[in-house]
Amino acid sequence: MLVKFTIKNFASIRSAQTLDMRAEAYTDMADSNLFEWKAEFDSQRLLNTAAIYGANASGKSNMISGLSTMMTIITKSAQWQVDEHLPYNPYRLSAETKNAETEFELELICNNIRYLYGFSYIENRIVTEWLFAFPKKKPQKWFLRAWDGEQYQWDLGRNLTGEKQTWVNSTKKNSLFLSTAVQLNSEQLKPIFEWFNSELAIAGIHGWGVGFSAYQCDKLDEKNHILKLLRDVDISIEDILIEKEEFDENNLPSDMPKELKKTIIEKMKGETLFSTKFLRLDDDGKTVEFDLNEESDGTQRFFSFAGPWLDALACGNVLFVDELNSNLHPLLVKHMVKLFQNPKNNPNNAQLVFTTHETSILNQDVFRRDQIWFMQKDGNQSEFYSLSNFNKPRKGYENLEERYLSGSYGALPFISLGI
Repeated sequence: MLVKFTIKNFASIRSAQTLDMRAEAYTDMADSNLFEWKAEFDSQRLLNTAAIYGANASGKSNMISGLSTMMTIITKSAQWQVDEHLPYNPYRLSAETKNAETEFELELICNNIRYLYGFSYIENRIVTEWLFAFPKKKPQKWFLRAWDGEQYQWDLGRNLTGEKQTWVNSTKKNSLFLSTAVQLNSEQLKPIFEWFNSELAIAGIHGWGVGFSAYQCDKLDEKNHILKLLRDVDISIEDILIEKEEFDENNLPSDMPKELKKTIIEKMKGETLFSTKFLRLDDDGKTVEFDLNEESDGTQRFFSFAGPWLDALACGNVLFVDELNSNLHPLLVKHMVKLFQNPKNNPNNAQLVFTTHETSILNQDVFRRDQIWFMQKDGNQSEFYSLSNFNKPRKGYENLEERYLSGSYGALPFISLGI
């Protein structure tokens, strides 16, 4: 479960900006749009969906890209060579920040414990790293790491157990202590690492490829769930046919550049390739096969979402999606969001955060005020804020779409009327 995510000095985001999934004290839609997590000494009221609006180039995608970068560093850095550069992309339009640290911090819940984990870095070095746990009333400091200009200073809490000195000695300057310790069999830190590795899923503006949905359709129960989801949104389909074959490097074009061929072979060796066909009935009731690439862009995109969507709902994962509205009808977008806001469909409290330009779902029948966020540029810098920052009308219905498009909340493009 996601509680908060903070990002600083990344791309167009200069100062610290925070996405907060904690629910405000509003009473509306409390039985559908939020859930309460409780542990013996801790509890949180968390939102299951959040929508981010803003003009093109306002920085919405940078928020998601920053989280993706954080995930990459966590899951990959322990495997990097010591001279490899970190994915460093600071705010470059200020002398103060263009060589300063990028910082990520995320508060999450896994294995029924709340954690606060973060780090800062420059191109060739992790500068600081920290982890606090909240299994009891008082927070526990598990570790702190800080570069003082000459060496790392370490503060390892007594609640962190295991071969701590071995992990410290093995942590490279461009790798995370968390990642290194897990690679060296820290069972205590593994749940946090695995949250990023398997419970967090991020899709860019092109969504996911169709591979995962095709893989899910190779299992009968999962295929039936995907079929039902497609039919629920009026995609007429009788069945899905999945054909599998092992990757064969001999099928690559003979005139392909050697270096490119080598890269593809290294990446794809041992992989299974899936071919997807939709089966429909003709006017005589006979089955006709259609390759997936014969379908509309919207159908292909919806199918690519179907597998990750249903898997997230079943497993309680956290999904981030950039431009959810792309190639999808507004009613499809609304239906997909509503799946996360239905306790029957979402029994394990999965969460969805997405950017969109689709304003037709910007209404009080879909979202609470604390679920709507805006990103706008102040000069060259991106600023992130919630609709909760604006006063709620004392009486009457607030037309959120109309007010947003009229500029009441900002985060709109400035369009010159000149030629």
